[in-house]
Amino acid sequence: MRAAIHPVSTAADMRTWLARVPLTRQFPPDFTDTLRGQAPAFIIEMSTAPGCVPCGDMWIKLAVFGRQYGWRGAPTGSQEAMVRSGRLGLPWVGHPVVWVRPIADPNRIAPVAIGTDYGPNLARNVYLAVKMLTGVRPQVGIRAMSKYTGIVGAGALRTGSR
Repeated sequence: MRAAIHPVSTAADMRTWLARVPLTRQFPPDFTDTLRGQAPAFIIEMSTAPGCVPCGDMWIKLAVFGRQYGWRGAPTGSQEAMVRSGRLGLPWVGHPVVWVRPIADPNRIAPVAIGTDYGPNLARNVYLAVKMLTGVRPQVGIRAMSKYTGIVGAGALRTGSR
């Protein structure tokens, strides 16, 4: 099955596509402590589909992330994925879409990946989502996330003076 997000149908095509993505190499000092400390309060959920090459790749990366930081992951259905995307104003583009949410609140969600990504980039996005869901001003987290991902588009250009 070809994923709508990444126009790939083989692992080789996916690796070629992923080679264009920048890899995060620097992290804030509280990165590991934040991810490990918040793991009991949050869950990662991902939409998925049989035969979706990027989905399989992302499940592997989520498993590694889970072992490293103590996080749990779970699949979410296609209907729920579409509803979540719509609620956040994201177009539905296919699988996989990965979200972080507090375990106790299924309505507070933050997207952390659309399609597959490198493990360090996934960890960075989960860190930013946790920060936004625990009190960091959303504008700060969104600016940081938009610097590296396609999840959030660049701001509109301003013309004229104020």
